[in-house]
Amino acid sequence: MIRCMDSIQSLRKELDRLLAGKGAHADFDAAVADFPARLRGTKPEGAPHSAWELLEHLRIAQWDMLEFSRDPKHVSPAWPAGYWPENAAPGSAKDWEKSVKAFQRDLAAMRKLVSDPKSDLFTPFKHGDGQTLLREAMQAADHNAYHVGELIFLRRLLGAWK
Repeated sequence: MIRCMDSIQSLRKELDRLLAGKGAHADFDAAVADFPARLRGTKPEGAPHSAWELLEHLRIAQWDMLEFSRDPKHVSPAWPAGYWPENAAPGSAKDWEKSVKAFQRDLAAMRKLVSDPKSDLFTPFKHGDGQTLLREAMQAADHNAYHVGELIFLRRLLGAWK
């Protein structure tokens, strides 16, 4: 039993690390740090999304996975329209900062939920169709890594990456 508990604690630590983006690539904070305001709504030729669209998509999708994981009454946005902003550019620098802060807040909440020994990682949610907290955490980490990579690639195309 001790070994099993140690294994679960190790899994929690690895999930937390994965969610934090601490791995072989840049994390969310690096991807959005000092992103030039004049480029946040720009779509280079051939790029499907602007940085604002990616940021909002990251925020909305992560929020949805978090809320699904902790609130059985949560209703997800309509797919796909509810997961993307209506405009390619933020209305203001304040909108950008608000979205960044919301993403960071929800990421911290997901990390806390996964790290809590009282949270069951393995039992399917009663309100889902087989999803578990482990699955939602891994999906959030995977989704975030994918789109953070897109943000960094977009910054490279725009000449705004170090």
